[in-house]
Amino acid sequence: MRKSNFKLAFIIAIFAIFALVLAACSDSGNETEDTDGQANDSAEDTTIEITDAHGTVTVPVNPKNVVALDNRTFETLSDWGIELSAAPKDVMHADSPYVADESVQNIGNHREPNLEVIASVDPEIVIVGQRFASYYEDIKELVPNAAVIDLNIDVSEEANTPGENLVNGFKDSTITLGQIFDKNEEAEQLVADFDQAIEEAQSAYNGTDTVMSVIVSGGDIAFSAPHSGRVWGPLYDIFEWTPALEIDQASSDHQGDDISVEAIAQTNPDWIFVLDRDAAVSSTDAVPAQDVIDNSPALQNTTAISEGQLVYAPADTYTNESIQTFIKLFEDLANTLAE
Repeated sequence: MRKSNFKLAFIIAIFAIFALVLAACSDSGNETEDTDGQANDSAEDTTIEITDAHGTVTVPVNPKNVVALDNRTFETLSDWGIELSAAPKDVMHADSPYVADESVQNIGNHREPNLEVIASVDPEIVIVGQRFASYYEDIKELVPNAAVIDLNIDVSEEANTPGENLVNGFKDSTITLGQIFDKNEEAEQLVADFDQAIEEAQSAYNGTDTVMSVIVSGGDIAFSAPHSGRVWGPLYDIFEWTPALEIDQASSDHQGDDISVEAIAQTNPDWIFVLDRDAAVSSTDAVPAQDVIDNSPALQNTTAISEGQLVYAPADTYTNESIQTFIKLFEDLANTLAE
């Protein structure tokens, strides 16, 4: 009797286990359905619409295969840990981690770019802007399956509002990058820091001192005109600086206008703001801008030199025109002008 009861209990146990397995499989199937359903919902959220210089573009969220060509974006992407498949290393500052990374293919420079490199890496997204903006259509044709976005900021004098464009352009492009790479909090913090740096630099300027901005390259000092160019020009609008000198048909070229140092000195500026172009692109044997300024006899009797009222843009500004660079520049302006 005991043996019979044992067999019966054993059979019941087997059926119970079998029933549990079937139930587990059924639940697993339901979970798969739910999971699949969630995955499908998630898939619908893996793209977003952003607005670039040409209109509305659908882009992937957190793309893994990224090509970046815009000097204003490199530092932001690097700080956020975004890996690149290709970049124009020839126009990037040597300290950028992308330059040393051999896995990042080199597109060259904007004058003779090897655009075929972009096609070879088959990117999900290509970030265009600044020096490469003129290649936008070519790149779209080259990689028709990629999202190509143009974050170019128009700070030309023809835009009428170069200062406003610079500020809004930085904010918009930073927020856009935050949306694409799921770095919204980081993007918002950058914009907040940018706004604060602008406010402090505005407050530090007394509204009357005259400002002379120059670009130093190859040992020469060139005039950087108000409202023109990518760095100093728009800042006259943002901070309402009083220019020491204005000329008609000023150049927006990165090397500045060819005006004699004597003519610059005759304006006797209260402040001289300097962009050292060679510091960003040349070897260490280039003469530093500070040495060029200090060794210019014509400038020594100006108020700016005699009072030590000079501000030098961050050394990598010419090749690293990021929002971080401008935050640092504005902070330097605020600290120096307030002294």
